[in-house]
Amino acid sequence: MLQAEGTDIENGHTAVLLNANAKQVSPRVREALSGLVPAGSVFLSHDREDAHRIADAVVARAYGTVFTGGGDGTFVSWVNHILDRAESRSTPAPRFGVLALGTGNAVAEMVGAGHPVEDLRRHLSGEVLPGRRLDLVMVEGRRTPFASAGLDAAVLNDYNWLRSRLGRRAARLASGITGYGLAIALRSAPRQVLQRAPVYCEVVNAGAPAWRLDPSGERVGRPVAPGELLYAGPCMLAGAGTAPYYGYGLRAFPFAGRRAGAMQFRIFTRVPVPALLLNVKGIFSGAFQHPGLLDFEADRVEMTFDRPMPIQLGGDAEGYREKVTMGIAPRSVELLDYSPVTRVPVAA
Repeated sequence: MLQAEGTDIENGHTAVLLNANAKQVSPRVREALSGLVPAGSVFLSHDREDAHRIADAVVARAYGTVFTGGGDGTFVSWVNHILDRAESRSTPAPRFGVLALGTGNAVAEMVGAGHPVEDLRRHLSGEVLPGRRLDLVMVEGRRTPFASAGLDAAVLNDYNWLRSRLGRRAARLASGITGYGLAIALRSAPRQVLQRAPVYCEVVNAGAPAWRLDPSGERVGRPVAPGELLYAGPCMLAGAGTAPYYGYGLRAFPFAGRRAGAMQFRIFTRVPVPALLLNVKGIFSGAFQHPGLLDFEADRVEMTFDRPMPIQLGGDAEGYREKVTMGIAPRSVELLDYSPVTRVPVAA
């Protein structure tokens, strides 16, 4: 349902776009948010059709700031819808704010957002200034702060499988971090231990010169030329990010965002499952190191696998692929930043 259709909106105002299916978008939250912005500036989306119509309205009315209310999947969906519309009309895109109202809130964690009603109020009162440009990763024509193929996408599939087979009440109990833990323990970890042979992967640098990164995130060695192999061998997980987090405080790409126009590309080649389970704290903090963990700085890579691998974009499972290309999207977005110190990526 498209709310407030036909309302006359002055340029520069703030819109709030809510995912009606998001975990925390309750009637009480909707009412509280609606009380902070002008009538007609809160939009509620139930499905893809709603999202398309709302994106058209947002761009046509030239809102200056758009808050997305949901998880990372909601942010990714709205950014893609709105940037597509803005590009087709050759008009500027709005800046984005994030209301942490979903299961995974990686972008919200990156910009220090976490209290939706208060975060919106602070913006409207002028306490928060735009402070961060976020590059995005392009995968199959879609923009996202992070994407990957392998073990983490398999965990998403297992999480969805687990919840689909539980009753409504049990599914609620097995949501969030608890559900992911159960999915890993019951399906993902045993499958990884019992698989006959690791997936073989080849990664080619398909963009500008890339660099290997050391454990502190600094460039080391010589640049990897366009068309040259970055890596060939066993692969548990391969992914790219321009935002450090995955959600729940997990710093999956601790070196992301250090340089404009580049993404962190990370490969788990062959790391024993017990080593992963024994180093959960280090993995979450981004401090985990292992000879089987490789990091690169690149702007475009092509990955080929010897069998289909599960993939995820922005925390949403997207099926299986034998070949995936990930690269920096041609257009970045501007984010409101609630962090005490704003870190803007330096030029390459």
